[in-house]
Amino acid sequence: MKFIQDWKLLKTKLREYRIEQIFNQKKTLPFTLQQYEQDEIILLEGIELKSLLFLVEGKAKIASNVETGKSLLLRFVQPFSIIGDIELIRDVPVQSQVKAVNECLLIGLPFDYIKQHEINNPKFLQTLLEHVSYKLQTCTTASSVNLLASVENKFASYLMSTISPEPDNNFGIELRTSNIKEIADLLGTTYRHLNRVISSLCQRKIIKKDKDSIRILNWTVLEEISNGIRYE
Repeated sequence: MKFIQDWKLLKTKLREYRIEQIFNQKKTLPFTLQQYEQDEIILLEGIELKSLLFLVEGKAKIASNVETGKSLLLRFVQPFSIIGDIELIRDVPVQSQVKAVNECLLIGLPFDYIKQHEINNPKFLQTLLEHVSYKLQTCTTASSVNLLASVENKFASYLMSTISPEPDNNFGIELRTSNIKEIADLLGTTYRHLNRVISSLCQRKIIKKDKDSIRILNWTVLEEISNGIRYE
């Protein structure tokens, strides 16, 4: 992670997502601009978080550690998303691991400042409520998928959540096969079982697996397999 001293870019992102309108604009807020590289850990579960984070560029993966030492996929987040709202409200350590899928840009605002100047601000509290409610909805969906869906269903949902049909999409039009072991862990299955699912999807010409990547060939059928569920 690196802090970016680019006031123009910060103002552009604040204006793009109307972030300043959430707060008391009579004060100069101590925003920071943070950049994370692809696959970089943004937050580790259990650490103390000191700032509320606003995702304004890129895509991040949210996962929860389980007793086996592995992680279970909860959702993907894209702009505009708030990270750290539960930690702010409940005054607890980070509840889930957050990892950058690609290069991410986040705006931070210290908890200390929020608690001193904004914690009773109705606009701010309304924004937090909307985001927390959405998180509850997506986590409930993810829990149902993780408990009840087959590995094929879950993998189809994962692919539909991570791969774009648009060649110029920043989130990627293919999946790197080097991530298969990590994906198996996130979906709560074994590397061998996931490979069998991938082979089956390839044989049915729904996806294509090369040495280094997986591409979706039949979006319609994969959508049916995913049951319309997304990890987002």
